[in-house]
Amino acid sequence: MSLVPVALAGRSYDILIERGLIARAGALIRPVLGARRLVVLTDENVARHHLAALEASLAAADYRFDTVVVPPGEQAKDLHRFPELAERLLGLGLERGTAFVALGGGVIGDLAGFAAATLLRGLDFVQVPTTLLAQIDSSVGGKTGVNARRGKNLVGAFHQPRLVLADLAALDTLPRREWLAGYAEMVKYGLLGDADFFARLERDGEVILAGAPGPLGEAVAHCCRMKAEIVAEDEREAGRRALLNLGHTFGHALEAETGYGPDLLHGEAVAIGMMLAADLSRRLGLLGEADFARIGRHLTATGLMTRVDQVPGGPFTADRLIQHMAHDKKVAEGRIAFVLMRGLGDSFQRRDVPPELVRDCFTTAGAV
Repeated sequence: MSLVPVALAGRSYDILIERGLIARAGALIRPVLGARRLVVLTDENVARHHLAALEASLAAADYRFDTVVVPPGEQAKDLHRFPELAERLLGLGLERGTAFVALGGGVIGDLAGFAAATLLRGLDFVQVPTTLLAQIDSSVGGKTGVNARRGKNLVGAFHQPRLVLADLAALDTLPRREWLAGYAEMVKYGLLGDADFFARLERDGEVILAGAPGPLGEAVAHCCRMKAEIVAEDEREAGRRALLNLGHTFGHALEAETGYGPDLLHGEAVAIGMMLAADLSRRLGLLGEADFARIGRHLTATGLMTRVDQVPGGPFTADRLIQHMAHDKKVAEGRIAFVLMRGLGDSFQRRDVPPELVRDCFTTAGAV
C-alpha cells in the first residue's frame, strides 16, 4: 500500500493507494472516524459496480449507515438541484456526529463534500474515489462545490476529508474515455511542475492507461504527493495552488458552453484547455515551438481531444467562450487568471494577457 500524508495543521489526513481498498473500507475508516453513523453518497453507475462491496465492508465493521444514490453526471451537482438533495439527506435524521462517505468520481466527491461542508454547519467525510481523475486530483485538497448557471463550482467550500481511499481495482470498470479524462489531469501535473514526470508519461502512458499495477500505482501516488505538497503549502489557493488550474480556465469555458453534459468530460475539457494554454504561452514568447509540439503530440497520441472543433455540439464561438471565462471564479478586478508555461514543468499565473491573443488561440483551435 502507498500512503501519502496531507499535512495540514489540525486537519491532516492520509491518502491510501492500493487495490482492494473498497472491500476493506469499513476496517480502514474505523480508526479514523470511530463508531458513528455514516451516510454513503454515490451515483447509479458506481453503485452497480462497487456499492455492494462497500456496504459489506461497513456492515462487517459494525457501522450503521444509509445509502443515497443520485443520477450520474455533472448535472447531479447543479446548484438548483442541491436543495432537493439536502432535504433528502436531512430527512435521514442527520446528527452532528454523522459522517458522509463519497463513493464515486469527481462529481460525487464534490457533491458529498459540499453536503458535508454545509449541512449542520459541517460534518466529517471520507473520499472513496472510483475514477482516475478523482484519485489523482479532485478527491485530494478539500475543494467542494456545485455548478451554477454562470460557471463551474462557483458555489462551494474548502472542506478537507478525514481519509482518502484510492482503490486502484475500481479503475478496472472504467471505459477508455474515463481513463483518458483522468490521464489528462495526470499530464497536467507533469506540465505544471515536473518535466521528468511528463517524460515518464511519454514513455509509459499506454502502460498506465492499460492499468498495469506497478506503473499505475506509482503514477497515482506521484500525483497525490505533488498535490499534497501544494495543498499543505497553500490550502485556499492564495498562491501556488493556483497552478493546479493549468488548462482549467479554458476548459471550464468549454464545459459551461456545452452545458456540463455528457458530450465533454471534465478531463477532456482540461486536455483542450492545456493545449490552448500552451498555445497562449507560445504566442507570448514563453514556450518554445518544440515543447508546444511535444505537448500536442503526446495528448493526441493518447486519443485526447486537443481542439475546440473536436467537441460535439459545435461550432462554438470565441466570443461566447471568452464570455464564460469572464465569469470564472478566478477572475479578480475584471482580469482573467491564466496559468501559463515557460517550459515543460515550469508554470506560473498571469493576469495581464491581451484579450486578442486569447481570441486568436480559440479561433486557431477551431472556434468561430
